[in-house]
Amino acid sequence: MTARPVIVTRPAREAVQWVSDLRAAGLDAVALPLIVIEPVVDAEPLRTAWRQLADYSALMFVSATAVEHFFQHREPARALAGCRFWATGPGTTRALLRAGVPTGSIEAPPPEATRFDSEALWERVQAQVSAGVRVLIVRGGDEAGRPTGRDWLANEIDAAGGRRDTVVAYRRLSPSLDVVQHQLAIDGAEGRAIWLFSSSEAIGNLQRAMPGVDWHAASAVATHARIGEAARAAGFGALRVCTPLLDALIASIESLA
Repeated sequence: MTARPVIVTRPAREAVQWVSDLRAAGLDAVALPLIVIEPVVDAEPLRTAWRQLADYSALMFVSATAVEHFFQHREPARALAGCRFWATGPGTTRALLRAGVPTGSIEAPPPEATRFDSEALWERVQAQVSAGVRVLIVRGGDEAGRPTGRDWLANEIDAAGGRRDTVVAYRRLSPSLDVVQHQLAIDGAEGRAIWLFSSSEAIGNLQRAMPGVDWHAASAVATHARIGEAARAAGFGALRVCTPLLDALIASIESLA
């Protein structure tokens, strides 16, 4: 086991479970959220999406957070029958199940998949999209509520002749680090802790929060190849890329000891 703490950079609510799981596995883990989640200022588009739910063949959720914020605006009597729910990974699937979506209505990469992303999801759902099929993408936005994130799957829907809309369910903001968090980030920059990144956005936010810091002494685990590329571009010295499954994360963290 590594003696260096693992810095979990997921949003605060999600980081709790990740820290708990890593500690249960015998690792020293601590949360340093690098993305702040806030509600949207105007929730009317979310309420409108619920009223128009029957117009969509499928709803695609980019994260568990998207599920939670979207379902906060569900009317109690609103039925889910007839709609497919797309999830990019197991965390989003679990959030849909907690929200009351039947297992048989959920499409997602299998739990044993080697990757969890839009490409893996599209392999499973592309046969459902043809001319005129409508899909609603539920995602996060910036401080002003504008959609953020990759448009890859949206472009695939367009290319297949489908019609897609987007609704912003929550906002993703940059953090302001307090004194304790700043020192933890310094420890990570100087190699006294191991970073765990599950978002390229988190890496960008870290760089903005710590301008001028040299990251070549830092060690990091990234949960997707694209996130690994962002870490390399930022200058992180030691890097491992793995799936976000617990066993794989532990093995990658221990390999950096």
